Amino acid sequence: MKKFDADYWLLKDMYRDGYFPDFLVDRVKALVQDVIGFLETGERDLEKIQSKFDEMTLAINDLQEEFEDNGSEIETAARDSIGETVAYILEWFDVDIDVEDAIGERDW
Repeated sequence: MKKFDADYWLLKDMYRDGYFPDFLVDRVKALVQDVIGFLETGERDLEKIQSKFDEMTLAINDLQEEFEDNGSEIETAARDSIGETVAYILEWFDVDIDVEDAIGERDW
């Protein structure tokens, strides 16, 4: 079972941008880390992996109102940061799912 790259900075651009409240980025990060933990178990079934990414994405969708309540929103910069992080995870674990499919349930 492969462990995730401990040196990779998850959601780096969201953390660097003061527009996104850190406490909310932390919540997105926790959702991403849940997927990483799932992949670290050695899971290789693409349907199960996609389902886990769908679960993550739907949970991020649910955070949109909280972002708005805090003067922010999940928009282009956030979408790009999340997408880059997901792309890295997919590559790291050699998962044959396109990043757009992995976060296909997004409404941001």
